[in-house]
Amino acid sequence: MASSTQTERTRPAEVVRTEARALLELAMRLDGPMLAPFARAIERVVEAAARGHRVIVLGMGKSGLIARKIAATLCSTGTPAHFLHPAEALHGDLGMIAAGDLVIALSSSGETEELLALLPALHRLGSVVISLCGAEGSTLAQASEVWLDASVTVEACALNLAPTASTTVMLALGDALALEVSRCRGFEAADFADLHPGGRLGRRLARVRDLMHTGDALPQVAGETPMPQVIHEMSHKKLGMTTVLGEGRLLLGMISDGDLRRLLERDGPNALAHTAGQIMNTHPVTIAPEAFAGEALALMEGRKITSLIVTGPDAGAVGVLHLHDLWASARV
Repeated sequence: MASSTQTERTRPAEVVRTEARALLELAMRLDGPMLAPFARAIERVVEAAARGHRVIVLGMGKSGLIARKIAATLCSTGTPAHFLHPAEALHGDLGMIAAGDLVIALSSSGETEELLALLPALHRLGSVVISLCGAEGSTLAQASEVWLDASVTVEACALNLAPTASTTVMLALGDALALEVSRCRGFEAADFADLHPGGRLGRRLARVRDLMHTGDALPQVAGETPMPQVIHEMSHKKLGMTTVLGEGRLLLGMISDGDLRRLLERDGPNALAHTAGQIMNTHPVTIAPEAFAGEALALMEGRKITSLIVTGPDAGAVGVLHLHDLWASARV
């Protein structure tokens, strides 16, 4: 027989297992009987967004908290959405819903009084109603154009009362809905970057062109530049490297601190007799100015280098990105 301590330790894990089973059951429904209604829901949301309408997400209590998150996920993936508290809507905030707006309503039972009281007004406004609830025969499900099955066999609560597995299923179903709508609307990484300018995520999505050294800060020498001048340029610009450019800023190669050390080890006192073109690396690693900072960091780490030369479509050097630029202020 298990000790009381062992029994206590298994209870948190059982909560997680219960919610995991509910998610697996949801996934099976999405692969089977719910596939068609889910596709209709996606179609309705995409149509509404294409016509300039918003998505209004409704829910009371714990379902309301999940509704807020679904609205936030829709917004962050390119679909305008707002959370509306059903009780507040009944007392004047219904004005937030314009004719043609699409409504996603969350209710585990499908019988939440505040939601049901809004249905006549929503129908008058011509709103498409998509419901996420656990009872197909409920008033809310029957009044919806699309019902998405958010049912669970059992809540993770030992009393089978507190919304736990059911809210987890609603959250996952809302994420699936938002991300599939995003995909159908052609939402891309560049769009995501535009909507997330702040925080760590926004910094990872900063463009290389916004971080690179350019203009007078770009270290550059010609192929025929003697080594003393090359060293001066590298020391002056303080990036531990210099580009070697030809006519029209065409990138010919790059010289790094490591290249200089290897030259000194090999040629000793004769090292300064060379020109930039004689010792440069003719195949430096480059990146486009439109690339993301996160991509640049991954490239540097993968190649074990500290600088990337930024080149335009004509293979001309337009800037240099240094690892320190990415580290500065915890950019990535």
